[in-house]
Amino acid sequence: MMCTKMVQVLWGCFLLWNLYISSAQTIYPGIKARATQRALDYGIQAGMEMIEQMVKERNIQDLKGSESPEFLKIYYVNYHFINIKINAFALPNTSLAFVPGVGIRALINHGTANISTDWEIKSPLFQDTGGADLFLSGVYFTGIVVLAQDDFGHPILKLQDCYAQVSHNDISFSGELSVLYNSFAEPMEKPILKNLNKMLCPIITSEVEAVNANLSRLEVLRKIDNYTLLDYSLISSPEITENYIDLNLKGVFYPLENLTDPPFSSVPFVLPEHNDSMIYIGISEYFFKSASYAYFTAGAFNVTLTTEEIFSHLIRNSQGLGNMLSRIAELYILSQPFMVQVLATQPPVVNLLPGNFTLDIPASFVILTQSKNSTAETIVSMDFVASTNVALAILGQRLICSLSLNRFHLSLPESSRSNVEVLRFENILSSILHFGVLPLANAKLQQGFPLPNPHKISFVNSDIEVLEGFLLISTDLKYKTSLKQQPSFHGWEVLNLISGQWRGKPAP
Repeated sequence: MMCTKMVQVLWGCFLLWNLYISSAQTIYPGIKARATQRALDYGIQAGMEMIEQMVKERNIQDLKGSESPEFLKIYYVNYHFINIKINAFALPNTSLAFVPGVGIRALINHGTANISTDWEIKSPLFQDTGGADLFLSGVYFTGIVVLAQDDFGHPILKLQDCYAQVSHNDISFSGELSVLYNSFAEPMEKPILKNLNKMLCPIITSEVEAVNANLSRLEVLRKIDNYTLLDYSLISSPEITENYIDLNLKGVFYPLENLTDPPFSSVPFVLPEHNDSMIYIGISEYFFKSASYAYFTAGAFNVTLTTEEIFSHLIRNSQGLGNMLSRIAELYILSQPFMVQVLATQPPVVNLLPGNFTLDIPASFVILTQSKNSTAETIVSMDFVASTNVALAILGQRLICSLSLNRFHLSLPESSRSNVEVLRFENILSSILHFGVLPLANAKLQQGFPLPNPHKISFVNSDIEVLEGFLLISTDLKYKTSLKQQPSFHGWEVLNLISGQWRGKPAP
């Protein structure tokens, strides 16, 4: 009895130790995304286009107040500015810069804006309505945007050290009594400017909160197809240096019905210190290994081809079949239809070496008779390993892969090695893989893997380099100004940086 209890205690300690070890284990990213100073500089240019769109659609908060103007010799005047619209603006001195370990500092100086508005004035002696034009100058703003992550791996923004003010404003009234109002416009400008400056940082802060509402709706766990999900969540807060910001994304695939991590760990990798491009994306070997494992677990690598399908692919994808077709005819095609099954026996092995991306696929190859009147009968079964080269391209916002057969190794049972008829299947298998199976695989791979990018931002001048243990994508960005283009799938790309408040609708 004592021995049994001791075993239970030791087993409990062992489980607790394993839990401790697993919780303390460092998690390394499957994807690293880096934005350089060039990206920030372009962000200013693209940001101006976004701001221009925002202010055209913006319903600006009404401005109201009460003053006791001494020059009118009355107790009070209540004013209310409504339908405020920004018609034009200029922010000639704008800069963004990294603050190491903190965030991104934004600075705007010497800005100007032309604003139109309707107004109402009420006092004990009179009340009136009309229109006015305001010219704001000396617009100044500085603040630090701090980037972090929430509990679900979404990025979140915080505004720190906000300071904003408008130095000067000129008001020009319109209406029947415009001459009268313009004569005492100057004394009214100071209280209006005071109230406006009080509103600026709260307005900017509310815009940051509205952006966070959009960020919280990002699908960090994305369905890729009917087999897998891809986890894009942040695993740590962004790393910020003087020259760049790094986002560490989990970058792991899961089978659709099983969110268990793969039975191998991610390993660290370091992006090179380049700054010629706006964005650098590192995609680790772990990312592709998790994809291989998830698709294998989901049964995506198992293919069955009928005689008709094989001939269709052979005729469409090859020239001068001649000798190869005659060899197949020698066997079973002319005498009776058959089926070919290619079944992956293990997850394909991913290897990323400098300048070389290979995928080794261990599988079994089974040929069965296809008779209408009887059950399928195995003609031959053998194991093989197909070594393929992986070609890469960026299309839109997706990483596209395609496979080409490099070589394959056929394994036969000892009893079959002397069977000449079976050995002929080596050439047949090569042709079926090359002209039948791989075109099917490449057709599915054409949908690609979505790369994280904000809404209306596309990749241009992209380059892909295979390094030791990871891919390096170098790319610039281009902001799409067209409002007609709609996103084709949901995720990072539907992140709308134009908040609900800017659009005149409350952010959820």
